[in-house]
Amino acid sequence: MIVRSALMVAGDKPKHLDKIEVLKADIAIINLEDGVFDKALARQMVADKLKALKNKEFHSKTVVRINALDECGKDDIKVLNGAKPYAIRVPKIKSVDDIKEALELIDKDIKVHLSIETKEALYNLREFNIDDRIEVLYLGILDLLESFKMPQSLLDIDNPSIDYILSKFLIDTKSIELTPLFFTFQDFADTDGFKDWCKKAKAMGYNGTSCISPTQVEIANEIFKADEVAIKRAKYIKEIFEYNKKENNLTGFTDEIYGFIDEPIYKDALNILKHS
Repeated sequence: MIVRSALMVAGDKPKHLDKIEVLKADIAIINLEDGVFDKALARQMVADKLKALKNKEFHSKTVVRINALDECGKDDIKVLNGAKPYAIRVPKIKSVDDIKEALELIDKDIKVHLSIETKEALYNLREFNIDDRIEVLYLGILDLLESFKMPQSLLDIDNPSIDYILSKFLIDTKSIELTPLFFTFQDFADTDGFKDWCKKAKAMGYNGTSCISPTQVEIANEIFKADEVAIKRAKYIKEIFEYNKKENNLTGFTDEIYGFIDEPIYKDALNILKHS
């Protein structure tokens, strides 16, 4: 799944819910968890909104972040199963057993997204792709730091401990062939800071990030957009490699435009095209 921008939308604010069909984000994360006071009212409000969506194509972009299963997440799931969002995002997981419990509760035709925001979840992450419904993992950096008993002041773009967390989450998620989403940058007014973090994320190998404002969405969509030059090169390499392999039985040759091309170069081209 390709996600450049995932915008958090308040599940208890009608004016926010009314705008989800015109959002430019790749997916909308409708929030029932942090910051929502009246949980019962919010979950019913979200369910009603999902059922009333006029743009049915946008329905495939709606993800609802529920509460933890040991809080009122099970009640959230019961209501949402009838509203059929594209996916339900489950927070505060720690183990495969937590995921199995969520999978049993969530209807089979609803995708499952997971928040990685506990030290146990980060440690166990490579075990988490246990069902085809699981697609996206979100890095909850602030909760994760709290889980490690580390202060939020460590969240600096040059901090090596943060680099390690970002790298581990990225590589472990990709190693089990799921989509990793970069953490939410909380200071929505600091657009320059957000740009810097997005550029860092892209340089590391991330393809998208969570957002908390439409402005962040615009920035994320621009920074994480497909590289047309790289795509053009990949298409050319794919075509010329497959031609030479079929017609000349060659899997290594020198091209006048891009130099030496062999199977690893070809596989990289396929990877670029698959994720563009």
